[in-house]
Amino acid sequence: MKIGELAERTKVAPRLIRYYEEQGLLSAERAENGYRRYTDADAERLTRVAGLVRAGIPTRLVKVLLDAEDAAAKLDATCPRTVASMLSAELDGLEDRIACLTRSRDTIREFLARTEVEIAQRA
Repeated sequence: MKIGELAERTKVAPRLIRYYEEQGLLSAERAENGYRRYTDADAERLTRVAGLVRAGIPTRLVKVLLDAEDAAAKLDATCPRTVASMLSAELDGLEDRIACLTRSRDTIREFLARTEVEIAQRA
């Protein structure tokens, strides 16, 4: 598929797709005419990249994480101590963001549940 098709399928702007390629997070085959050609696997990877970035993980760490996942899929790989330290620090931040989002989600659910009960009582 071409970049426009990939963008439509994944809801990621072509500009961001090109940026992710520049960052080494995604790669594309090139057709004879120079157009990028993507596969279903590329679409899955792009969806993963975009999700990680939306979750607040910087692209430099997304690259490390994806590289580690790729290596782990091939064999029982570990990462260097410096990478482990970076990932550990990022994990702490993720846990904090998850906790904050969970509290916000629970507050919204509680508010909506009370609102629905209130509406049902008035009807």
